[in-house]
Amino acid sequence: MSDAGDAEDAEKTRKEVEALLTALDKFHPTIPDAVTDFYLRKTGFQTSDPRVTRAISLAAQKFIADVAHDALQQSKLRVDNDKRSKERRLVLTAPDLQAALRTYGVHIVKPESLGPTNTAQAAAAAAAASAGASSSAGQGGQQ
Repeated sequence: MSDAGDAEDAEKTRKEVEALLTALDKFHPTIPDAVTDFYLRKTGFQTSDPRVTRAISLAAQKFIADVAHDALQQSKLRVDNDKRSKERRLVLTAPDLQAALRTYGVHIVKPESLGPTNTAQAAAAAAAASAGASSSAGQGGQQ
């Protein structure tokens, strides 16, 4: 009895996969096939079946849509919690996007070297490093 049930399940799964692949032939995702192919090849994945590329494009499109929706929800929460501001305009900010991506296991950390407040600090650190390098070069010749 279980063999017959397994065969029915396999046949049902095969028909569902065929229906999905047929639908993918007619589907044109937001992310062009050429872009998906480029990144797939860059990671070492190659396929000659455009339906596979479209399935991956569809998954990427769904992921981007989910992240954008979650970031919108984060933005709404931020605006609702900000009692000081009279303006209720929604703006996507990096912290909104970071919070949304964090729920999917993607952690974004802004490098310290970026940003207008760190430019003077970076210049001072570079000057100190070059001064230290030139003085250590002078010490190396004395030893």
